[in-house]
Amino acid sequence: MSTYQAPLRDMQFVLRELADVEGVAKLPGFEDTTDVLDSILEEAGSFASGVLDPLNKIADKEGCTFVDGKVTTPPGFKDAYKKFADAGWIGLPVPAEYGGQGLPQLLLGPTLEMWNASNIGFANGPLLNQGAIEAIELCGSDDQKKKWIPNLVSGKWTGTMNLTEPQAGSDLAKVRAKAVPEGDHYLITGEKIFITFGEHDMAENIVHLVLARLPDAPEGTKGISMFIVPKILVDDAGKLGEANDVICAGIEHKLGINGNPTCTMKFGEKGKGAIGYLVGEANRGLEYMFIMMNAARFSVGVQGFAVADRAFQSSLAYAKERVQMTDVASRSKESVRIIEHPDVRRMLMWQKANIEAMRALSYVTAASLDFAHKAPDEKVRKEHKAFVELMIPVVKGWCTENSIDLCSNALQIFGGMGYVEETGIAQQYRDVRITTIYEGTTGIQALDLVGRKLVRDMGATATAVMKRMEADAKAAAASENADVKAIGEALLKGIATLAEVSQWLGMNAMGDLRKAFACSVPYLKLWGVVAGGWQMARAAMVCAAKIAGGDKDPFYAAKITTAKFYASHVLSQGAWYKRQIIDGSGDVMTLPEDAYELDRKMAVTA
Repeated sequence: MSTYQAPLRDMQFVLRELADVEGVAKLPGFEDTTDVLDSILEEAGSFASGVLDPLNKIADKEGCTFVDGKVTTPPGFKDAYKKFADAGWIGLPVPAEYGGQGLPQLLLGPTLEMWNASNIGFANGPLLNQGAIEAIELCGSDDQKKKWIPNLVSGKWTGTMNLTEPQAGSDLAKVRAKAVPEGDHYLITGEKIFITFGEHDMAENIVHLVLARLPDAPEGTKGISMFIVPKILVDDAGKLGEANDVICAGIEHKLGINGNPTCTMKFGEKGKGAIGYLVGEANRGLEYMFIMMNAARFSVGVQGFAVADRAFQSSLAYAKERVQMTDVASRSKESVRIIEHPDVRRMLMWQKANIEAMRALSYVTAASLDFAHKAPDEKVRKEHKAFVELMIPVVKGWCTENSIDLCSNALQIFGGMGYVEETGIAQQYRDVRITTIYEGTTGIQALDLVGRKLVRDMGATATAVMKRMEADAKAAAASENADVKAIGEALLKGIATLAEVSQWLGMNAMGDLRKAFACSVPYLKLWGVVAGGWQMARAAMVCAAKIAGGDKDPFYAAKITTAKFYASHVLSQGAWYKRQIIDGSGDVMTLPEDAYELDRKMAVTA
């Protein structure tokens, strides 16, 4: 299997030409961004290829082991984590006052992509550190920030998020874990499942962020609080003490990401409870946890297309080497490499075009996170915040759903060899499958998009974004470059379809919520397809201008060709989504529940 190579050229292009890294570098505190950009990309690419990628297949094969409450990660993980932490990658976006590098969220786009493409099982560990750091930084007390954040940044300690319980699943209103006050702390009891890196051997301590209920808490999601519950207790001077009453009861045996221990955690099994510390105000834990959740949802979207890009690289290398059958358009009887067959080329182009669209949309969303946090103008901050909130479920849901299809596509290019574990492509197919599930399933993302993001402001944010898209589409449609013109015209059709469907959903949501929600996932995918096409059109216009100015870099011509393929093959899905949503939503709930298995019963005969 080929070694992972980070797509540095495309990353540079997206950051500089589409995500406005120059504008981000003008925000307060980010002045050095463009100076270090290329070196960060190069160093991260080297680390991903040289350190993480060689461990990827080992991690899949060996997995994690669980003995007497202790988890041992795959061979090489502990050493790789130390190198990762020592290199400062965990603290990339963290303020310097806590030991971080203070760089923009935008740079998380390419670095997260590299970590996950090269070794998704490893990447999930340090990814959670960043979420825990952000939650404590924004919601914790000054003492909590000083006590917990520096060691999370350095990597000496790792972080987790503990939400899910056996009876609750994604319905956090049913969380039962309890927190009883005792002096300056709380005693936490309960069980959490599916906890990523809840126990491992890579760091000296694990800082669990746990959702639990106080004795007088109201029912439902309004009665949940957040607590810091360390694996090892820490004194006021920051020194480790005795073990807390936190145990790992086991790890899951999974379809993929075997290098990532997914743990069942029990709190208070040995005594009165595990010692925990309230973060922020009581009963606002779910609100705080969503700080981690939204960061994680963006990261999982990046995970999706990162693994898809790894699979694309593998299938491209195989297609260039595999010789099979003659070229149908040639009179030669000689067999050719399969990359010369049109259908294989179609599958490769499908992967390439979708991956580039997802990368661009994700990085642009990351840049908006920086503008939302740092822009001096409040109006600019609000506009970018609204854009981010609209795009997070799209980035998470569309990128991950799309990536499963792309990894399947890559495996198809391998043919029967792809179904064999030794070729490695099966691992990408298995690993990517979880991305549509954790941190909120695609259905949950779609409900968020329709119920909260579209309906809440009567479609104002969606309309504003579509107007931005339309302005760029009209500019592309007016281009003298024939390919760019065709891309712009296709995008205009896609935007018109999205606008019509959005209006239909908004009207139906006021009368029949079930009908509006019935095809919310296809609506989310439609948003992704059109927003991805928007970024591809923008990219094509930049490239056309470069070529018109005399730049002969073949990258630009390739980018236009890829965008043209996206316009004809991907944007064209808009008409199908429109019919599915508008004409088909009423069909979803029509069949009675007891009619689903009528075909399994014998007919009554006379």
